[in-house]
Amino acid sequence: MNTVVMLITTVLVFGIVIYMLIKKMDIKTTLFAMGIVLMYVAIFMGNDIAIKDFTSTGVKWLDPLAAVISQFKTTISGAGLIILVLGGYSSYMSSIGANDVTVHVLTKPVMKIKSVYILVPFVFVLVNVLSLVIPSASNLAIILLATLYPVLRSAGMSSMTAAAIIATAATVMPTPLGGDNVAIANELANYPQYAGLTVTDYVIQYHAIISVPTLLVMAIAHFFWQKHMDKHMPKEEGLPVANAEVQAIEGSKLFKIVYAILPVFPILLLIAIYIMQTMLHMQINISVEVASIFSLIIAIFCELIRKKGTSSVLAQTEEFFKGMGNSMSIVALLVSASVFVLGLNSIGLISTLQNMMTSIKGNGLGFILPLILVGLSLLIVFLSGSGTALFYAMVPLMMPLAIAAGINATAISVPMALAGNLMRAVSPVAAVTVIVAGFIKVNPLDLVKRTSVPMLSGIIFMFIFSMMILL
Repeated sequence: MNTVVMLITTVLVFGIVIYMLIKKMDIKTTLFAMGIVLMYVAIFMGNDIAIKDFTSTGVKWLDPLAAVISQFKTTISGAGLIILVLGGYSSYMSSIGANDVTVHVLTKPVMKIKSVYILVPFVFVLVNVLSLVIPSASNLAIILLATLYPVLRSAGMSSMTAAAIIATAATVMPTPLGGDNVAIANELANYPQYAGLTVTDYVIQYHAIISVPTLLVMAIAHFFWQKHMDKHMPKEEGLPVANAEVQAIEGSKLFKIVYAILPVFPILLLIAIYIMQTMLHMQINISVEVASIFSLIIAIFCELIRKKGTSSVLAQTEEFFKGMGNSMSIVALLVSASVFVLGLNSIGLISTLQNMMTSIKGNGLGFILPLILVGLSLLIVFLSGSGTALFYAMVPLMMPLAIAAGINATAISVPMALAGNLMRAVSPVAAVTVIVAGFIKVNPLDLVKRTSVPMLSGIIFMFIFSMMILL
């Protein structure tokens, strides 16, 4: 009887979650609600709430609410804190104009390349590098449409080719500052197999070896596909928009160089520490939070020098805390996903899935689990336009399922994360697709024709390469 209840409940809640994703409803509230409902179903089935060393309130019907608070405490003290600090740092970089300077410095070399189609792969890689500074695909697209798009059109690039590059700007750059990488690294570090794993370790040892070659494959696919598509479109005349200059930072060349580096300084610092650890065997270990706070202090000193110690510098540091507040929605998504998985675990679904995975263990079918999860990601992202919601929801499940299937957990986490981010640019309802299509006044489906082949090429290559390297 309990098995029947579990299966019916699982189908219903997953149906509701997928429906909410497709309808672009608030997924956090949905996951919270479904997780709590699942815990109440578990109590009805006679099961305990699946939290290790969980202390009951003494009133069983209040225990699911206590479990939610427990998940908040666990998440905010771990991955949540990192995401809040990163959000604050990114916000401060925007407020002092450093992000604008980085965009200006990195896009300037574009003007020196004369061949339009040589520009295509070069600019694609370049704009993906910029996603290290501005991780939001839609925000980055808005900035690039105002700054880089006119430059590309002036160089003779067609509007559709330029738009396709910008729509695929934020895909799979390996960065220890990415919220998805932070979440999975913190989850894996809870298990003996990955004890001591930092987000920098995860990105360099697992993510980068797959994502960097995937980026290069997509760059080449862009080159051939956009050239092919341009041959079959009418010749364009004139420029649709006027050139827009990135706001410059006043000061010497030295100051401009410093401000261009500041947004990526935490990444550079973490990579430098990793190199010193591995090559020089130095006992230095700093977290993402420490790197970000250290970089923030340097940025404040730079502002004090540039503005000659005016009180406005310290007042502007308020942007750091506002940015932390704005990032709370991501933390809430992590918590809601963990509550949802907790509910699934409480009704016994996770143990059932683990038993199923164990049955195929050692049969040479280890790729089945990653294939199913990647396929599910692709479908949901295409229909909903969200590249991260499903991934965050699956993070707490990855390690238990991987152990049951007898495979490396990174063979799930890496391809699933990359698939979601790549498929976003193929979804006609994704925010970035709608924004770019609206800017150049074309149907989003026409833009998707330009982004689909490069992104799907990346997805196929990424999955096969992941299975070869990580499985």
